Amino acid sequence: MPTCVSIGMPVYNSERTIAAAILSIVNQTFTEWRLLILDDGSQDKTLAIARQFNDSRIEVIDGSGHRGLPERLNQAVEMSTGKYFARMDGDDIAYPERLAKQAAFLDGHPDIDLLATSMSVFTDGGRLLGLRLAPRSHETICVHPWSGFPMAHPTWMGRIEWFRTHPYCAGAVGMEDKELLFRTYRISKFACLDEVLLAYRENALSLKKLLRARKNFARVLWRVAGKTHSRTAVARGIAGQAARAALDVCALSSGLGYRLLRHRVQPAPEQELIRWHEVRRQTLDVVPMLAR
Repeated sequence: MPTCVSIGMPVYNSERTIAAAILSIVNQTFTEWRLLILDDGSQDKTLAIARQFNDSRIEVIDGSGHRGLPERLNQAVEMSTGKYFARMDGDDIAYPERLAKQAAFLDGHPDIDLLATSMSVFTDGGRLLGLRLAPRSHETICVHPWSGFPMAHPTWMGRIEWFRTHPYCAGAVGMEDKELLFRTYRISKFACLDEVLLAYRENALSLKKLLRARKNFARVLWRVAGKTHSRTAVARGIAGQAARAALDVCALSSGLGYRLLRHRVQPAPEQELIRWHEVRRQTLDVVPMLAR
């Protein structure tokens, strides 16, 4: 039986986190997968750790030089087999049912090109900060394209043909997901599962990263939207990003952080805390034992 899901995991200097990320894929209830780990010129022990996993479904590719995430993702797509291509980062953790539930949804909805999920947010120490919930329908996801698309990039799974038809832009480092979504949302159909199926590692909000993200999305609007929309519309979109950047500065400089930027983390109910505890037990808590 051919591989159903190919997973692209570009990594760069991920020696502290990659073992848990790989283990979370090995622990999937869905077994028809192929994990492509593409090293992007790491200078630490990332490659050595990845090669310690004795599983024929895992392929480790030693990249030549640091080429960036968009090029590595395109490389992974070209190497992929099966029906679907999924994203995975070397510092996040997939819940055991992630691949099964996303593949089942895509099987049952042939009109959907790209699927994301909600996710939890955790720290290096394994503490759950909260949830980042996603809207479900294409219309809701794309209702405010000038503000962005609430589809967390690490949770993506889509049809391989869609990724091959719409490759990542090599020059869009740091905004590769936003550029691709804006370029394709009017000719594609997106969806999200509201269930939490991935844990995203984030120790604290970084003002530098937030402002860089705002700047990068403004660049997307200028480069992509500028070709198909009026200058007035583009200017309004960029102004909106500037206003949100001001809110980011206010939130972090005042110490309010997540309390002011509530869209970034929402409180986790007891059921989600229990689920996270089990996922952590199967991944983060196992890694120290693997290193012995």
